Amino acid sequence: MERCGQYDCASLFSEIAMARSYTLKRRAEQQAQTRQRIVEAAVDLHGTVGPARTSLSMVAEKAGVQRNTLYSHFPDERSLLMACSALSLERDPPPDAADWRGIADMAERLRTGLKAIYRWYSGGAELLGCVLRDAEQHAVVREVSELRYGPAVMGWHGVLGEGLSGEQQALLHLALGFHSWRALAREAGLSDEAAAELMVGAIIRA
Repeated sequence: MERCGQYDCASLFSEIAMARSYTLKRRAEQQAQTRQRIVEAAVDLHGTVGPARTSLSMVAEKAGVQRNTLYSHFPDERSLLMACSALSLERDPPPDAADWRGIADMAERLRTGLKAIYRWYSGGAELLGCVLRDAEQHAVVREVSELRYGPAVMGWHGVLGEGLSGEQQALLHLALGFHSWRALAREAGLSDEAAAELMVGAIIRA
């Protein structure tokens, strides 16, 4: 067999291939870590100053990367917002309305659903507040918010609104709003459970 120094050529090529594979794997891991750091920095800023007021320069500085590095992962604002919203939903997914579908009693179904929703609002109040505020004026934030949160909210309305009258549906719409929860829990000082009970009573009596 032909020799290449003290190693045969097959062994040398195998070692080169292994080294290249390791280098590529390590590079991919580093890129994934950088991407994660950028997304986490952006989510943190979105929960404090809001997505519309978060510049890419702010994200790059907080993540400890150069702007060209950030752009290599996220070429535009929408791609970054999509990644941030995906991470937020992975960490703290909204309640699934399917969990309440089997509750036959209307009041109990409303109670169970609203309590779960209000607990979710409470846990992510700062981020949700900033995102919903900015969605009113910022087209890309509104688009991503509707894409990410719209299906869950539609599910809440569909399951909790089953069998309700028109007036009850209107009150349910009010009850499901983040700002309604904030007015009752954060401004009026009710617990999430008490706020939910109050709204259930109003809906049932309507």
